[in-house]
Amino acid sequence: MTLPADIIACARIVEKGDPARFRTVMAAPVAARLVLFPLYALNVEVSRAPWVTQEAMIAEMRLQWWRDALEEIAGETQVRKHEVTTPLAALLSPAQAGTLDQSVAARRWDIYRDAFEDAAHMDAYIDQTAGHVMWTACALLGATPEAEAGVRALARAAGTAAFLRAVPDLARAGRIPLLDGTDAGVEALARRARARLVRPPIARAAQPALWPALGAMRTLDQVIRDPGAVADGRLDPGITPFRLARTALLGRLAL
Repeated sequence: MTLPADIIACARIVEKGDPARFRTVMAAPVAARLVLFPLYALNVEVSRAPWVTQEAMIAEMRLQWWRDALEEIAGETQVRKHEVTTPLAALLSPAQAGTLDQSVAARRWDIYRDAFEDAAHMDAYIDQTAGHVMWTACALLGATPEAEAGVRALARAAGTAAFLRAVPDLARAGRIPLLDGTDAGVEALARRARARLVRPPIARAAQPALWPALGAMRTLDQVIRDPGAVADGRLDPGITPFRLARTALLGRLAL
């Protein structure tokens, strides 16, 4: 089956901007690709918006553009034409568009150099970015509301693992990524995330939405054993071809 042109455009955005997620989608059935590529393309565009300029005002404007587009989708009014917004408008419910708007708003933290206020603030950031995206993906693929809490717990664990892998880049960019950058503080963060790492019971059709969490357990376990690996940039890469192939063969997340 040949993917529609707008989906192919979204796939190219994901392939360039988030190659790990791109591989998980390509391992999924075609029906799932039609849903996941537009959603992940939005995530790529939003996540990179704060980093394409040094001017905070311009970064804010870029994020606001996406918030306005999602507001149009939520309001079921005419949606601006764009290679990402057009297929998204055909997928998202008003409530889902509102959820993703919160995800865009959370990215304002990436623009500035302020640290997280406390652990609750960091948890909220991870949930509003990784959690909102993963749960929306699961819901679009048919997961029932009863699965939401488990999916969000997994997303927070996987999102924390990904955040820890990004710490060296964030530090080089002048950000303050960690509340407590000591070995003890980093280990405690990883242990808290590791405790949330469970496989939520969802239908097979929705399983590919969980696959970005591949390798999170190994990353968090490595941090617990060797917290200095975070600052040194020595963390497990997360998704590997072997882990993805095994997961695709099983049809469910292989933590």
